[in-house]
Amino acid sequence: MSVTASASQRLEKRQILSIIIPCFNEELGLPNLFDKLAPTLSELGTINDLEVIFIDDGSTDRTYSILESECNNDPRMRVVKHERNRGIGAAVRTGFSSARGDILVATDSDCTYPVKEIPRMLELLDDGCDIVTASPYHPDGNVMNVPNYRLFLSKGVTRLYNLVLRTHIHTYTAMFRAYKRKVIEEVNFESDSFIAMVEILARAVSKGFVVKEMPTTLYSRVYGTSKMKMMKVIWGHMTFIVKVRSLGDHDGG
Repeated sequence: MSVTASASQRLEKRQILSIIIPCFNEELGLPNLFDKLAPTLSELGTINDLEVIFIDDGSTDRTYSILESECNNDPRMRVVKHERNRGIGAAVRTGFSSARGDILVATDSDCTYPVKEIPRMLELLDDGCDIVTASPYHPDGNVMNVPNYRLFLSKGVTRLYNLVLRTHIHTYTAMFRAYKRKVIEEVNFESDSFIAMVEILARAVSKGFVVKEMPTTLYSRVYGTSKMKMMKVIWGHMTFIVKVRSLGDHDGG
């Protein structure tokens, strides 16, 4: 049985898949995103109900108009607009609250993770697993042309979170994940920034949800510029690590 067929059969039981893609000033990269997304949606086309939700997080360029035009041409797609930039965590939260899916996939708009691997991600989301997270820092994962400072930060904070939470997860910082709806319903996260990705995973683990890692490749951004403010992200991690210590007394590991 192929990965796609197996994933489709599993999704047919759950009926609805929601793909959530936050965007902020991504006008240069959106054509590349649509090109990469199209064959994946075709692969998943046997699913009865599929939706793609773009969240325009207060863009000041043509991002919203491009998204609106694309969504007008595909009934499976819709766009939700923030009137001001609220942060990627807030955009993900809006996507979760807008989604109808029994399974929710969140991914980046800059194509730093391969959306073609969504079917494989769904295949891994089996009865014994609640979250599948992309894991480029897994021994079987890979990175391509990613700046060393980003690798140092991501791997460093992952070690800290593993130490505090007593887990063995290789990548805590990826947004590219698949969640069962029950995770989204039970896990509340406060951060509006990049830290939200870590917070969601940390709080889910503390509640006993089962996480499976999908080794994959992390690529460098090709179009546009990163919105990550390094010092702000470092401070955010340090602040959240203090909070997350209270979550360390879970039974998982």
